Amino acid sequence: MKRLLITGAAGALGRALKPRLAPLAETLRLADIVPLAPAGAHEEHVTCDLADAAAVDAMVEGCDGIVHLGGISVERPFAQILGGNIVGLYNLYEAARAHGLPRIVFASSNHTIGYYPQTERLGPDAPYRPDGLYGVSKCFGEALARMYFEKFGQETALVRIGSCTPEPTNHRMLSTWFSEDDFAGLIAAAFRAPVLGCPVVWGASANDAGWWDNSHLGWLGWTPKDNAEDFRAKVEAAGPPPRADEAMARYQGGGFVDNPIFKE
Repeated sequence: MKRLLITGAAGALGRALKPRLAPLAETLRLADIVPLAPAGAHEEHVTCDLADAAAVDAMVEGCDGIVHLGGISVERPFAQILGGNIVGLYNLYEAARAHGLPRIVFASSNHTIGYYPQTERLGPDAPYRPDGLYGVSKCFGEALARMYFEKFGQETALVRIGSCTPEPTNHRMLSTWFSEDDFAGLIAAAFRAPVLGCPVVWGASANDAGWWDNSHLGWLGWTPKDNAEDFRAKVEAAGPPPRADEAMARYQGGGFVDNPIFKE
Protein backbone atom coordinates (compact mmCIF):
# COMPACT_ATOMS: atom_id res chain seq x y z
CA MET A 1 0.00 0.00 0.00
CA LYS A 2 1.05 3.57 -0.49
CA ARG A 3 -0.74 4.88 2.61
CA LEU A 4 -2.17 2.96 5.58
CA LEU A 5 -4.32 4.81 8.11
CA ILE A 6 -4.20 3.73 11.75
CA THR A 7 -6.82 5.40 13.95
CA GLY A 8 -6.41 5.41 17.72
CA ALA A 9 -2.67 5.56 17.09
CA ALA A 10 -1.89 7.27 20.40
CA GLY A 11 -3.31 4.39 22.43
CA ALA A 12 -1.32 1.48 23.81
CA LEU A 13 -2.44 -0.85 21.03
CA GLY A 14 -1.80 1.72 18.31
CA ARG A 15 1.70 2.36 19.64
CA ALA A 16 2.44 -1.37 19.82
CA LEU A 17 1.21 -2.06 16.29
CA LYS A 18 2.83 0.92 14.56
CA PRO A 19 6.32 -0.58 14.09
CA ARG A 20 4.83 -3.98 13.25
CA LEU A 21 2.63 -2.50 10.50
CA ALA A 22 5.18 -0.11 9.02
CA PRO A 23 6.31 -2.66 6.36
CA LEU A 24 2.77 -2.80 4.93
CA ALA A 25 2.82 0.68 3.41
CA GLU A 26 5.12 3.38 2.10
CA THR A 27 3.52 5.83 4.55
CA LEU A 28 1.63 5.37 7.81
CA ARG A 29 -1.01 7.99 8.50
CA LEU A 30 -1.41 7.96 12.28
CA ALA A 31 -4.53 9.57 13.70
CA ASP A 32 -6.00 10.18 17.14
CA ILE A 33 -8.19 12.66 18.97
CA VAL A 34 -5.14 13.80 20.96
CA PRO A 35 -2.05 15.29 19.31
CA LEU A 36 0.69 12.81 18.50
CA ALA A 37 4.44 13.23 18.87
CA PRO A 38 6.32 14.68 15.89
CA ALA A 39 6.04 12.43 12.85
CA GLY A 40 8.91 10.10 12.08
CA ALA A 41 10.16 9.01 8.69
CA HIS A 42 7.39 7.72 6.41
CA GLU A 43 4.70 8.94 8.84
CA GLU A 44 1.90 11.49 8.72
CA HIS A 45 0.12 12.59 11.89
CA VAL A 46 -3.50 13.74 12.00
CA THR A 47 -5.53 15.01 14.97
CA CYS A 48 -9.14 13.99 14.40
CA ASP A 49 -12.35 13.72 16.40
CA LEU A 50 -14.26 10.80 14.89
CA ALA A 51 -17.54 12.60 15.57
CA ASP A 52 -16.47 15.36 13.14
CA ALA A 53 -17.55 14.12 9.71
CA ALA A 54 -15.48 16.63 7.73
CA ALA A 55 -12.35 15.84 9.73
CA VAL A 56 -12.87 12.09 9.23
CA ASP A 57 -13.34 12.58 5.50
CA ALA A 58 -10.03 14.45 5.28
CA MET A 59 -8.32 11.81 7.43
CA VAL A 60 -9.41 8.96 5.13
CA GLU A 61 -8.73 10.70 1.82
CA GLY A 62 -5.75 9.19 0.00
CA CYS A 63 -5.55 6.03 2.13
CA ASP A 64 -5.35 2.53 0.63
CA GLY A 65 -6.22 0.71 3.85
CA ILE A 66 -7.53 1.46 7.35
CA VAL A 67 -6.82 -0.16 10.71
CA HIS A 68 -9.57 1.26 12.89
CA LEU A 69 -8.58 1.15 16.55
CA GLY A 70 -10.08 4.55 17.42
CA GLY A 71 -13.05 5.35 19.61
CA ILE A 72 -14.00 4.39 23.16
CA SER A 73 -12.37 1.11 24.21
CA VAL A 74 -14.02 0.46 27.60
CA GLU A 75 -17.39 0.97 29.27
CA ARG A 76 -18.26 4.68 29.47
CA PRO A 77 -21.36 6.90 29.61
CA PHE A 78 -23.55 6.54 26.54
CA ALA A 79 -22.82 10.04 25.22
CA GLN A 80 -19.11 9.21 24.93
CA ILE A 81 -19.79 5.85 23.30
CA LEU A 82 -22.29 7.45 20.92
CA GLY A 83 -19.80 10.00 19.61
CA GLY A 84 -16.75 7.79 19.31
CA ASN A 85 -18.16 4.37 18.43
CA ILE A 86 -21.47 4.99 16.66
CA VAL A 87 -21.43 8.43 15.02
CA GLY A 88 -17.68 8.11 14.56
CA LEU A 89 -17.90 4.75 12.85
CA TYR A 90 -20.65 5.94 10.52
CA ASN A 91 -18.43 8.87 9.59
CA LEU A 92 -15.53 6.51 8.89
CA TYR A 93 -17.58 4.27 6.60
CA GLU A 94 -19.05 7.22 4.73
CA ALA A 95 -15.54 8.61 4.25
CA ALA A 96 -14.33 5.23 3.00
CA ARG A 97 -17.26 5.06 0.57
CA ALA A 98 -16.36 8.52 -0.74
CA HIS A 99 -12.70 7.62 -1.22
CA GLY A 100 -12.66 4.35 -3.10
CA LEU A 101 -13.62 1.80 -0.41
CA PRO A 102 -10.20 1.15 1.14
CA ARG A 103 -10.18 -2.18 2.96
CA ILE A 104 -10.77 -1.88 6.73
CA VAL A 105 -9.65 -3.89 9.74
CA PHE A 106 -12.20 -3.02 12.43
CA ALA A 107 -11.30 -3.50 16.09
CA SER A 108 -14.48 -5.11 17.39
CA SER A 109 -14.52 -6.85 20.75
CA ASN A 110 -15.21 -10.00 22.72
CA HIS A 111 -17.68 -7.84 24.64
CA THR A 112 -20.15 -8.36 21.80
CA ILE A 113 -20.59 -11.86 23.29
CA GLY A 114 -19.59 -11.20 26.89
CA TYR A 115 -22.57 -12.90 28.55
CA TYR A 116 -21.74 -16.34 27.16
CA PRO A 117 -20.43 -18.72 29.83
CA GLN A 118 -16.77 -19.64 29.77
CA THR A 119 -17.81 -23.28 29.37
CA GLU A 120 -19.17 -22.63 25.85
CA ARG A 121 -17.03 -22.64 22.69
CA LEU A 122 -18.19 -20.13 20.09
CA GLY A 123 -18.04 -19.98 16.32
CA PRO A 124 -18.47 -16.81 14.24
CA ASP A 125 -22.26 -17.17 13.99
CA ALA A 126 -23.03 -17.13 17.72
CA PRO A 127 -25.79 -14.58 18.41
CA TYR A 128 -24.74 -11.38 20.15
CA ARG A 129 -24.83 -11.29 23.94
CA PRO A 130 -23.18 -7.93 24.74
CA ASP A 131 -22.18 -7.22 28.31
CA GLY A 132 -22.56 -3.42 28.28
CA LEU A 133 -23.06 -0.32 26.16
CA TYR A 134 -19.51 -0.62 24.86
CA GLY A 135 -20.30 -4.14 23.66
CA VAL A 136 -23.54 -2.90 22.11
CA SER A 137 -21.58 -0.26 20.18
CA LYS A 138 -19.36 -2.98 18.74
CA CYS A 139 -22.43 -5.00 17.71
CA PHE A 140 -23.58 -1.85 15.91
CA GLY A 141 -20.16 -1.51 14.30
CA GLU A 142 -20.23 -5.06 12.98
CA ALA A 143 -23.75 -4.58 11.62
CA LEU A 144 -22.78 -1.29 9.98
CA ALA A 145 -19.74 -2.90 8.35
CA ARG A 146 -21.88 -5.78 7.09
CA MET A 147 -24.41 -3.37 5.56
CA TYR A 148 -21.68 -1.37 3.79
CA PHE A 149 -20.28 -4.65 2.44
CA GLU A 150 -23.63 -5.86 1.15
CA LYS A 151 -24.70 -2.48 -0.25
CA PHE A 152 -21.41 -1.06 -1.52
CA GLY A 153 -18.82 -3.88 -1.48
CA GLN A 154 -16.81 -2.32 1.37
CA GLU A 155 -14.56 -5.11 2.69
CA THR A 156 -13.89 -5.30 6.44
CA ALA A 157 -12.31 -7.79 8.80
CA LEU A 158 -14.40 -7.75 11.99
CA VAL A 159 -11.80 -8.61 14.63
CA ARG A 160 -13.35 -9.45 18.00
CA ILE A 161 -10.30 -8.67 20.10
CA GLY A 162 -9.89 -10.66 23.30
CA SER A 163 -7.06 -9.19 25.40
CA CYS A 164 -4.32 -7.67 23.26
CA THR A 165 -1.45 -6.99 25.63
CA PRO A 166 2.26 -7.85 25.74
CA GLU A 167 1.44 -10.92 27.84
CA PRO A 168 -1.53 -12.36 29.79
CA THR A 169 -1.76 -11.02 33.33
CA ASN A 170 -4.74 -12.86 34.85
CA HIS A 171 -6.47 -16.22 34.66
CA ARG A 172 -9.18 -15.10 32.22
CA MET A 173 -6.52 -13.90 29.80
CA LEU A 174 -5.15 -17.43 29.55
CA SER A 175 -8.19 -17.91 27.30
CA THR A 176 -8.57 -14.45 25.71
CA TRP A 177 -4.97 -13.34 25.12
CA PHE A 178 -4.16 -11.96 21.66
CA SER A 179 -0.47 -11.21 21.24
CA GLU A 180 0.52 -8.02 19.48
CA ASP A 181 2.54 -10.06 16.97
CA ASP A 182 -0.46 -12.27 16.18
CA PHE A 183 -2.69 -9.22 15.70
CA ALA A 184 -0.14 -7.65 13.36
CA GLY A 185 0.06 -10.92 11.43
CA LEU A 186 -3.72 -10.98 11.10
CA ILE A 187 -3.79 -7.41 9.80
CA ALA A 188 -1.14 -8.25 7.21
CA ALA A 189 -3.16 -11.29 6.10
CA ALA A 190 -6.35 -9.23 5.84
CA PHE A 191 -4.69 -6.78 3.46
CA ARG A 192 -2.86 -9.52 1.55
CA ALA A 193 -5.94 -11.64 0.79
CA PRO A 194 -7.13 -11.34 -2.83
CA VAL A 195 -10.73 -11.28 -1.56
CA LEU A 196 -11.64 -10.47 2.04
CA GLY A 197 -15.39 -9.98 2.25
CA CYS A 198 -16.66 -9.19 5.76
CA PRO A 199 -15.61 -12.06 8.03
CA VAL A 200 -15.83 -12.28 11.80
CA VAL A 201 -12.39 -13.08 13.20
CA TRP A 202 -11.86 -14.07 16.81
CA GLY A 203 -8.96 -11.94 17.99
CA ALA A 204 -7.07 -14.47 20.05
CA SER A 205 -3.78 -16.30 19.91
CA ALA A 206 -3.46 -20.10 19.74
CA ASN A 207 -4.32 -20.48 23.43
CA ASP A 208 -4.76 -24.01 24.74
CA ALA A 209 -7.59 -22.75 26.97
CA GLY A 210 -9.27 -20.66 24.25
CA TRP A 211 -13.05 -20.36 23.85
CA TRP A 212 -13.32 -19.27 20.21
CA ASP A 213 -13.22 -21.19 16.93
CA ASN A 214 -11.51 -19.63 13.89
CA SER A 215 -11.61 -22.78 11.77
CA HIS A 216 -13.78 -20.95 9.20
CA LEU A 217 -10.77 -18.79 8.25
CA GLY A 218 -8.48 -21.32 6.58
CA TRP A 219 -8.72 -19.35 3.33
CA LEU A 220 -7.24 -16.23 4.99
CA GLY A 221 -3.77 -17.67 5.35
CA TRP A 222 -3.36 -16.57 8.97
CA THR A 223 -2.36 -18.87 11.81
CA PRO A 224 -1.67 -17.37 15.25
CA LYS A 225 1.69 -18.42 16.63
CA ASP A 226 1.62 -17.44 20.31
CA ASN A 227 -0.01 -19.28 23.21
CA ALA A 228 -1.03 -17.92 26.61
CA GLU A 229 -0.15 -21.30 28.09
CA ASP A 230 3.49 -20.21 28.01
CA PHE A 231 2.62 -17.71 30.76
CA ARG A 232 0.41 -19.93 32.92
CA ALA A 233 2.99 -20.50 35.64
CA LYS A 234 3.63 -16.74 35.92
CA VAL A 235 -0.10 -15.94 36.08
CA GLU A 236 -0.76 -18.61 38.69
CA ALA A 237 2.20 -17.47 40.79
CA ALA A 238 0.82 -13.92 40.81
CA GLY A 239 -2.37 -14.88 42.62
CA PRO A 240 -5.24 -17.36 42.98
CA PRO A 241 -7.90 -17.72 40.30
CA PRO A 242 -11.23 -15.92 40.79
CA ARG A 243 -13.93 -17.69 42.75
CA ALA A 244 -16.31 -19.83 40.72
CA ASP A 245 -19.21 -17.45 41.44
CA GLU A 246 -17.34 -14.33 40.24
CA ALA A 247 -17.94 -12.85 36.78
CA MET A 248 -14.26 -13.27 35.94
CA ALA A 249 -14.71 -17.03 36.25
CA ARG A 250 -18.24 -17.33 34.82
CA TYR A 251 -18.56 -15.09 31.79
CA GLN A 252 -16.47 -14.67 28.67
CA GLY A 253 -16.70 -10.90 29.12
CA GLY A 254 -15.29 -11.17 32.63
CA GLY A 255 -15.77 -8.18 34.89
CA PHE A 256 -17.51 -6.13 32.21
CA VAL A 257 -20.80 -7.85 33.12
CA ASP A 258 -20.56 -6.23 36.57
CA ASN A 259 -20.36 -2.67 35.19
CA PRO A 260 -23.35 -0.40 35.85
CA ILE A 261 -24.77 1.92 33.22
CA PHE A 262 -22.42 4.83 33.76
CA LYS A 263 -24.14 8.21 33.78
CA GLU A 264 -21.08 10.48 33.99
